[in-house]
Amino acid sequence: MSGVAPVDGELCLVWPARAYLPGYMAALAQGWSPNNVPGSSTGDTLGQIEHDPDAYLARMVDRAALGPAITLPDGSVVARLPGYRMWLWDGEFCGVMDFRWQPGTASLPAHVLGHVGYAVIPAKRGKGYATRGLRLFLRELACEGLPYVELTTDPDNIASQKVITRNGGVLLERFRKPAQYGEAEGLRYRIALPSGLGVAGQ
Repeated sequence: MSGVAPVDGELCLVWPARAYLPGYMAALAQGWSPNNVPGSSTGDTLGQIEHDPDAYLARMVDRAALGPAITLPDGSVVARLPGYRMWLWDGEFCGVMDFRWQPGTASLPAHVLGHVGYAVIPAKRGKGYATRGLRLFLRELACEGLPYVELTTDPDNIASQKVITRNGGVLLERFRKPAQYGEAEGLRYRIALPSGLGVAGQ
């Protein structure tokens, strides 16, 4: 996978790198979180970056799941899945796109709510960046060999539902989230991944 060379003013996906790190850190310092999970904290993340920025950036692309275990909202700890994160960029940091998967299958463990997650910083909302960013990301994911990806959102998050459906998402079900997430109601969507898109290799 290659990402696209950034052009100021034009939204693209970039691999996390030192050149883009100040904008990412500024968003964290203002209280934004790349994790759309209640209770997620940015303080530890800023500390990790300040301690060793290169190590932090390396963890953003973790195809072998070598990073630390994941702590869920209820405090339980689970093994990390292979995954990677790309950043949205338009000359400034705009947000993140996340992907996680299980090698050899499109299935996910029950505690993983979807293959794809995304978050746009407040200053860049209302520009259609989530919709356009997801479209770009799906093209990158097409080379991963999965027939589809699944995404979940909340029933009252109409904006997120529009982002997903505008990218071909089909509603699969209403479901109850696992106990680790408080058993709240959620919506699960599926987006088919066409073959022949994307470029293999980072």
